[in-house]
Amino acid sequence: MIRVEFLGPIQKNALEIEITNLKELAKILQETPEMTEWLENSAVAVNDTIVTSLDIELKDGDKISMLPPVCGG
Repeated sequence: MIRVEFLGPIQKNALEIEITNLKELAKILQETPEMTEWLENSAVAVNDTIVTSLDIELKDGDKISMLPPVCGG
């Protein structure tokens, strides 16, 4: 089982899903209209390491974090 967490202003509860790579997650999240903007603008971390490829293979127990852009001062 893979845990997906949505941080900051993304108003979505964490998911526990069976997927094998980030491409599968992107496909699932694209089916949720309110996630479209976040998918385009957010960084993604797998087990607290930022990744840039959707080809990352996942294993049971991995944690994915969606990290939206933030501004602050």
